[in-house]
Amino acid sequence: MKNIIIIGSRGYKSEYGGWETFVTNLIDNYNDSDTKFYIPELSHEKTDKVHMEGNVECVPITVKPMGSITMMNFAFKAVMYYKKRIKKEHMQNVVMYILGCRVGPLFSLIHKCLNKMGVVIMINPDGLEWKREKWNFLIKQYFKLSERTMIKSANYVICDSSAILNYVKEKYQKYDVNARFIAYGAYLKSDKELLPKTQKYMEKFDIRKKDYYLFVGRFVPENNIELIIKEFMKTNIQSDLVIISNVEENSFYEKLVQDTHFLEDKRIKFVGSLYDDEVLRQIRKNAIAYIHGHSAGGTNPSLLEALSITNVNILYDVVYNREVGSNAVLYFNKNEDNLKNILEQVSNFRDKDIENYGKFAKERIQNAYTWDIVVSKYKKLFEEILK
Repeated sequence: MKNIIIIGSRGYKSEYGGWETFVTNLIDNYNDSDTKFYIPELSHEKTDKVHMEGNVECVPITVKPMGSITMMNFAFKAVMYYKKRIKKEHMQNVVMYILGCRVGPLFSLIHKCLNKMGVVIMINPDGLEWKREKWNFLIKQYFKLSERTMIKSANYVICDSSAILNYVKEKYQKYDVNARFIAYGAYLKSDKELLPKTQKYMEKFDIRKKDYYLFVGRFVPENNIELIIKEFMKTNIQSDLVIISNVEENSFYEKLVQDTHFLEDKRIKFVGSLYDDEVLRQIRKNAIAYIHGHSAGGTNPSLLEALSITNVNILYDVVYNREVGSNAVLYFNKNEDNLKNILEQVSNFRDKDIENYGKFAKERIQNAYTWDIVVSKYKKLFEEILK
């Protein structure tokens, strides 16, 4: 029996973000009765209710809400929990796969105990967390130190972006890191007519089919929301800009209001978060184009989902996005009027232009980013590690 412990997502089948989607799709497509998965679940209330879902054991790890350090604390407590349990139960054939570099500098001590017990440690550094603008100086320094400590301590480093893989190999060359590339995944599904719940959602926010541009992502500066809004507002496009994001009236939001005056433009529609995958997929499908402003991180799940269903995709020009989009998309930068001109160009596309971009985008997913491809690579890796 192979025992795979995955730490870093909020749980199995949790509706939050990229790591949660990864864990759900890896396990649901794995189909191997000789493999058992262990997924710690973030809980803010004390509970001992360990529960099984097929071959997945879900263990609640209680962590008090502590803002930006909540997930760091959760990851550390999960590692310590399984360290004790592996020793107590004499578990064999164990891989501990840690998503993100949150555990911190203490991992340099913990990994030695784990290795002595025969545990193989895998790390996925995600993007370069210390580059994100949302973190203050101290947290950025913590992530830099944690990244170095964890990559140095890992038996395997798995990168879901070739650009991140190259960074790891160059930055940590002296540690002789065993780094591999395995992409993130997406689904290619047949199109459906609008579901009643999608129609209701669109009516609620006055969203009309093929009459809006779409942004989906976290409400953070590095996703270039301000740039996108400013450039869109300069266009003469009659369609809307629909922004699906966890928008909160915080200091960033207030600055956005003051700097862009978007509240005066009825085309700009903030509609909050959307966690219903079926509805979100249909909203993507019926957009004129998806605008991807993400400038940090590796392979972004939101981008892969867009390529799998949205015909025209407009990406911020950064190495991670070019790796995924290749020649199947359009690219914009921060130059004055650059995005404005692209948006107006797209608004004048013929049906044939739109169809061609849709075809190229789906081919990118089919050739490199389906969950079948991703899961088969992880299976092969786990078998190699635990042969």
